[in-house]
Amino acid sequence: MEDFHQHQVEQAVVEALRLGAISFDAVKMLLLARLENRPARLDLTFYPYLPAATVKTTDPRAYLGLIAGADLAASTTTVGASA
Repeated sequence: MEDFHQHQVEQAVVEALRLGAISFDAVKMLLLARLENRPARLDLTFYPYLPAATVKTTDPRAYLGLIAGADLAASTTTVGASA
């Protein structure tokens, strides 16, 4: 986002997600390839030792547990501090 326009980064992220390439480097490579009007070289056959990544969609309800845990930790800390 420091060097490119937001819409360019968004397009590269969408393409990276479609390809299952979820790293910063992959997004940057896709963005640069698009700017240079050349195909991106994301052939992982040269890297058979790299594990395949599977990323599930985040369930927003999972954050409620984090918030509840933070509230519980804050109340425990407050009680402990006043004792």
